[in-house]
Amino acid sequence: MAHGREVDRASTEETGVRGSARDRILETAYRLFSRYGIQAVGIDTIVAESHVAKMTLYRYFPSKEDLVLAFLDLRQQRWTHDWLEAGIERRAATPRERLLSVFDLLDEWFRRSDFEGCSFISALLEIDDKDSRIHRATIRHLDEIRAILERLAEQAGYSDREATAQELQILMMGAIVSARRGDLNAAVRARRLAHMLLD
Repeated sequence: MAHGREVDRASTEETGVRGSARDRILETAYRLFSRYGIQAVGIDTIVAESHVAKMTLYRYFPSKEDLVLAFLDLRQQRWTHDWLEAGIERRAATPRERLLSVFDLLDEWFRRSDFEGCSFISALLEIDDKDSRIHRATIRHLDEIRAILERLAEQAGYSDREATAQELQILMMGAIVSARRGDLNAAVRARRLAHMLLD
């Protein structure tokens, strides 16, 4: 009988706007994975909170791994590009100022009540298997953040833009972890170090 109810429920969901069930699943996963991490959130919780049948979830995301990969892609769009990259561009006029403005943005983020840390760092630490698709995707997303820093370093005239970007990203990641530990001034401290590094 349970399977019959799931089929009926899935059919009802499909009568709405196509993709709405998928969007609901992904938005729920985004909220839960961002806040609690990947391993702490099970498929049953996502099913319950997105109000879909389990078979509907598996229709759009054949495995939890597929859902996590979609979450990481969405996180890259929303956090890396829509928030971080766009915020850098809005805040500062020169490339050097933009590099430092990264830490001003982080400082504001750390002080928000919904600060949840970096999903890419969390996923990297949670998924130890270097051959897993999630681990590889996480590395790729972190590389995209470094690429943004590299472009700014190049525009600012730093001869070794790759090393500059790597060093700034280390400061960023350290500040994020420190903020999760409770140090709300972590970005301010990291900005001072970044200023010395860029000088």
